[in-house]
Amino acid sequence: MNPEERLNVVIIDDSIHTDTPRGRTLMRIVKGLADYQIAATMIASLEDARSAFAHLPEADCVMVNWNLGGTGAKDHNDAKRLIDEIRKRNEDIPIFVFAEPISAATASMNVDVIREVNEFVNIMDDTPEFIAGRITAAAHRYKESLLPPFFGAMVKFSRDFEYSWHTPGHAGGTAFRKSPAGRLFFNFFGEQLFRSDLSISVGELGSLLDHTGPLGEAERYAAKVFGADRTYFVTNGTSTANKIVFFGRVTEDDLVLVDRNCHKSAEHALTMTHSIAVFLVPTRNRYGIIGPIPPGEMTPGAIRSKIEACPFVRDPKAAVPVHAIITNSTYDGLCYHASQVEGMLGKSVDSIHFDEAWYGYARFNPLYRERFAMRDDARVPGGPTVFATQSTHKLLAALSQASMIHIRNGRIPVDHARFNEGFMMHSSTSPLYPLMASLDVSSKMMDGAAGRVLTTESIEEAIRFRLTMARIYREVMRAGRQKDWWFGVWQPEMVTDPKSRKKIPFADASLEVLRDNPSAWVLHPGDGWHGFVGLPDNYCMLDPIKVTVVTPGVRDDGSLGPWGIPAAVVVRFLETRGIVNEKSGDYIILFLFSMGNTKGKWGTLITELFEFKRHYDQKTPLEEIFPELVNAYPERYAGMTLRSLCDEMHAFKRERRMCELLEEAYSTLPEPAVVYAEAYRSIVQGRVEHVPVEEAGGRIVATGIYPYPPGIPLLAPGERTGLQDGPVLMYLSCLQDFDARFPGFEHDIHGVENVKGRYMMHCLKEHPHE
Repeated sequence: MNPEERLNVVIIDDSIHTDTPRGRTLMRIVKGLADYQIAATMIASLEDARSAFAHLPEADCVMVNWNLGGTGAKDHNDAKRLIDEIRKRNEDIPIFVFAEPISAATASMNVDVIREVNEFVNIMDDTPEFIAGRITAAAHRYKESLLPPFFGAMVKFSRDFEYSWHTPGHAGGTAFRKSPAGRLFFNFFGEQLFRSDLSISVGELGSLLDHTGPLGEAERYAAKVFGADRTYFVTNGTSTANKIVFFGRVTEDDLVLVDRNCHKSAEHALTMTHSIAVFLVPTRNRYGIIGPIPPGEMTPGAIRSKIEACPFVRDPKAAVPVHAIITNSTYDGLCYHASQVEGMLGKSVDSIHFDEAWYGYARFNPLYRERFAMRDDARVPGGPTVFATQSTHKLLAALSQASMIHIRNGRIPVDHARFNEGFMMHSSTSPLYPLMASLDVSSKMMDGAAGRVLTTESIEEAIRFRLTMARIYREVMRAGRQKDWWFGVWQPEMVTDPKSRKKIPFADASLEVLRDNPSAWVLHPGDGWHGFVGLPDNYCMLDPIKVTVVTPGVRDDGSLGPWGIPAAVVVRFLETRGIVNEKSGDYIILFLFSMGNTKGKWGTLITELFEFKRHYDQKTPLEEIFPELVNAYPERYAGMTLRSLCDEMHAFKRERRMCELLEEAYSTLPEPAVVYAEAYRSIVQGRVEHVPVEEAGGRIVATGIYPYPPGIPLLAPGERTGLQDGPVLMYLSCLQDFDARFPGFEHDIHGVENVKGRYMMHCLKEHPHE
């Protein structure tokens, strides 16, 4: 029997293990289920049932005793609440209610209960074998209904045990089992993976390139679930999804409005399509967090001014952009009011592309209403066509590289046949079928009430962590000990209670207020916590599941204080404790609360933050904290403590104005000299040279320069570096000196190679024919 064919029934009754007529009958039902090879999970109390059901998604049927605990109205209310809780999590699982006599039990039920129950059973009237048969039939029907189109077809195909005379050549894993190394590989992953690794030769599963058969059905099902007119499965991540959208809408010399806070794949798409970028510049706050693009950047007048200033446009007066790409949410969790963005940009462009790589869950929770691309609200007549590219694997449940393109047609609808040409250019004729099946299953997981349940759990866990951190901060600071400290969290300091309309400290807010009230997370004008100016109310909201922990060191005005704890040291400490964050800045650390997070995980995170504080306060020797670091660089770190390392690193950042240089470097756009495609052509043709940062003044970079963090282009391909003592090169020089001063804490900068302590970058040759 394959794993997906196994069935499990949950029986909830307080007499199941008792030597009573009902207890003995239930055990005969359990035996009858076992005869059908169905396992039974027996739960003897209401409390256990409530806690257990959330952790029993493998249940295929539930039996509930209506008189659980007694026959009074309170007992019936308890059973009703349990049924309600089950239905909130799962709209489709069969629920059998039993009692004796059942007629009296149904008389005590209202219509809300009756409509949620699949069958009513009097276990003392029908035979246990008959009841087991009814349960088995219902469980089988439910199990089959769980299989979405493509995954269901794969499961059915695997049951046929066909011989493979087609690719892939391992033939269901047989080839791997002919070698010792191959058998280790086979045993590690298990036979099901290899049996499901198929090819386009299996016609009954359909074609990804032609969108036919069960694969086409799966894409249409995903479109329904995610609110799109059409959905495409992408098997090489949202980096490829972004390129596919560009290839379907953009060609040579077309103008594209580009969020400067864009993923590197947008740069690649601009290069490959030979198009021209016109940048929309986002804001930044005191921590270096990248904010939204101000509305003033999106007006027709502002866009026209940008086009007229672009040196690559042949006829600035007549040129119009054909496409716009906006990152939503930002990497730090800032979400636009999507309909406002569409309303503004739609006056200038026919096609708007939201890169929602980190945001595929937004549709499934009302907290995010109006803040994502595929909304259900009425469409504006003549509005733009809208794309959303989503990394399903990032914060939903899918295998890595599994992504989707969602389309909502507007005034220039997408022609599938033409768009599919670009899709096929970036898709394989040999895609990994388990990867596509994971996309199909992800759609099923988010369909109906389940999507809200799963997203709400993530939101609640993130809020609990935020509240705990805020309360710890308040308690530590109230203790009155001089120079005591705790980690902050970048979040509102006060929230408005929707009932009383009074403002209360964030730490005192209830879980319900923060979970159900989007206004609690909006970047309201004048609120000091977020540090952004010029944003209208309700334009931008912080996503609660993207939690930025703030380390001490940055003042409210953005300058560095006399002491601080750089985030890089905390990140390294957490990594030694098996905790890996998403990204970090100079004094910020980002943690993602996905559907895979648990209370235990964030509880451990807080414990380890306390451990860091203890070692910092006690001046623990560095060799006890980072022995590998001290062993690798003994002449640099021997004799230091955790606090002295933090002090020295913070002093360097303060003396060299590192955070201020970062702000200055990103405050103005560099001068564009050649288009992306020409810069790349120079790389291929060898018309580039390695130039050290201290000699790069005025040069044209051939590749984008992306410091991480923040992960957006400091310099885009084809832009000039500016003056040698200008902010861009001064900032890069500062990073170079930091890396030399603190080995083991080097920066990650795409487009820069650290060669024996010197930052080198590819620049166009000034005299290419030499």
